[in-house]
Amino acid sequence: MERVLFDFGDTAVTLEMALFGAAGVFAVLLVAVLALVWRLAGEKKAEAEAAGLRRAESERVLAELLQKHSEMTGRMQTMAEIFGSRTSDLARMMNERMDAQGQRLGQALTETSAKTTESLGKLNERLAVIDRAQSNITQLSENVVSLQAILANKQTRGAFGQGRMEAIIGDALAPSAYAFQHELSNRSRPDCVVFMPNDGPALVIDAKFPLESWQRLAGAQTPDEARLAVTGFKTDMGVHIRAIAEKYLIPGETQDTAFLFVPSESIFADLHEKFEDVVQRAIRARVVIVSPSILMLSVQVMQALLRDVRMREEAHKIQKEVRELLADITRLDERVRKLQTHFQQASNDIGDILTSSSKVVRRGERIEAMEFEEPRERLAGE
Repeated sequence: MERVLFDFGDTAVTLEMALFGAAGVFAVLLVAVLALVWRLAGEKKAEAEAAGLRRAESERVLAELLQKHSEMTGRMQTMAEIFGSRTSDLARMMNERMDAQGQRLGQALTETSAKTTESLGKLNERLAVIDRAQSNITQLSENVVSLQAILANKQTRGAFGQGRMEAIIGDALAPSAYAFQHELSNRSRPDCVVFMPNDGPALVIDAKFPLESWQRLAGAQTPDEARLAVTGFKTDMGVHIRAIAEKYLIPGETQDTAFLFVPSESIFADLHEKFEDVVQRAIRARVVIVSPSILMLSVQVMQALLRDVRMREEAHKIQKEVRELLADITRLDERVRKLQTHFQQASNDIGDILTSSSKVVRRGERIEAMEFEEPRERLAGE
């Protein structure tokens, strides 16, 4: 007789039915457990195989990274050698150029100093000559004698004035700075022409002072003769001054002022003392009456101007050399700055390469430190 354990609705559940149901459930559970174990074993095997593949791939990537790192190290060493060689070549080239420029500058300064010293020495000599001439003129002015014996005729008087003027000019100026009987553009020939620096208009000097009229004035015995001599002298001076202004004052070719040379200091003094109106007429006509001493001083001033022009030309040459040197130094500075920029860029690039290589090394170390055998050990333990 079957034993009823409990009623399930209208059905009575017996002990046999319960045992049979439990056996079925146990079988189902056993099958489920076996299926689960089989699936877990497959998954562990797949994970182990995948881990092996990942480890092999990691080892390959690490080998490639190490090879690239060694290649980068070789290239960096080559670049360092190239930079070192080019830096030494650049330093040598800079030193050679600076030495050459220093030698050129030193030589130019030495030559200029020598020329300046020589010019100053000559200037001092000329100043000493002027001092001696002035003392001689002072002494002669105190002991002036009559020129009647010397100036007996017109040719002698003309030769005397021309000779004194030529002696003063020839003693003070270089032969290339003046010319006697130089023909102007209007076919006139003044007694002397002094060429001014920088292609400026020439200075005209006339030595044809009317000494005959002056001699008549000096030899007048009566007031009527003196009055006639004064009138004749003023007339002759006016005609001569007007002729100088018309023939020798050429715009653009000659200076605006011409010199009328008087060959005697005493005549020059009497002229300014007794004939002030004649002197003022000459000034209005842009004709300056000069004595031997004044002409000498004027020529010395012109000589100083010529020397100053030559010194300025030499100074311009030095300034030109200095400007060229500064231009070379500026170009050198620009090139050095460009090279410095290239060096800084290369240094930054090398720093970036080192940073990347450090990252690669750290990543390789982390990959190398990974424990790829851990899943197999766990599987074996289970």
